[in-house]
Amino acid sequence: MYSYLEVADGVYIPRNPDEYPTDNAQQHLVEVKKAKPGSRQFAFDETYPYIDQSFSYWLNRNIIGPPFLWIVIYTVNRLKYGLRIKGRRNLRAYRQALKGGAVAVCNHVYQFDAVCVKQALSPWRNFWIPMYAKHFNGSQYWFVRYVGGIPVPETRGGMRKFDEAFDEYHRRGDLILVFPEEVRWDFYTPIRPFRKGAFTMAYKYNAPVIPCAIRFRQRTGIYRLFGPKDLPLMTIHVGEPLMPDTSKSRKEETERLRREAHAAMIHLAGITHNPWDAVPDDEQRPSQTNPITNNT
Repeated sequence: MYSYLEVADGVYIPRNPDEYPTDNAQQHLVEVKKAKPGSRQFAFDETYPYIDQSFSYWLNRNIIGPPFLWIVIYTVNRLKYGLRIKGRRNLRAYRQALKGGAVAVCNHVYQFDAVCVKQALSPWRNFWIPMYAKHFNGSQYWFVRYVGGIPVPETRGGMRKFDEAFDEYHRRGDLILVFPEEVRWDFYTPIRPFRKGAFTMAYKYNAPVIPCAIRFRQRTGIYRLFGPKDLPLMTIHVGEPLMPDTSKSRKEETERLRREAHAAMIHLAGITHNPWDAVPDDEQRPSQTNPITNNT
């Protein structure tokens, strides 16, 4: 796929193309690390607390979690990954529309990219993120749960509860973050195909879609003190929101939003010729794949 990639002058490509699959854009490359023996294990059905009203969740989500994000993860993003944010001005004309909530989409390219998007858009607002369910029974349980992760269910009953939870989160005016590429490929430059779940949500809620794209920079200067030479630095680019037209059919608008967001993110990533189409191969033929899946 890299043989078909063309980028603008100055765009840094950090990794050898041979490290990535060329025929399956949704292949898992990040293993779920096992939790310690005796750790709590969830079932991802209607019994999971997609809206958790327990005191322990409130304590971790609102008291313990925010300082951890600000002091540890935000600092890691700024120092280890040299995070820069560009394009916030693209949101100014949409402030009123964004107050009622929005669906942000971004390429899924490193461990803390969800926090990167939060830093770029609004460190203070609540974010809710559909995530690969198995991570909630893995060693990173605390982080994925209290950063705002919601596991994608494995049953029909669970999916009803999942949908009800996101209905409520949108009603509150919170932001929803979806990684439409479905799985994480660390430091991958091209923009992979998108699942349609994010754009179905945007149409359902009549919510703006905010395209974001993470580009890479070569590690230089003082940043060499905070990470290995081959670890790239990050710049997140925020694009102009895309507005759904609910006077048109859901199928038509979902597809338009998907393709326009894909094109916008290709541009934001500094790519002049992208090797992947907007639509995954398995959606162009009958498939049992869950369209909302947002693995990590």
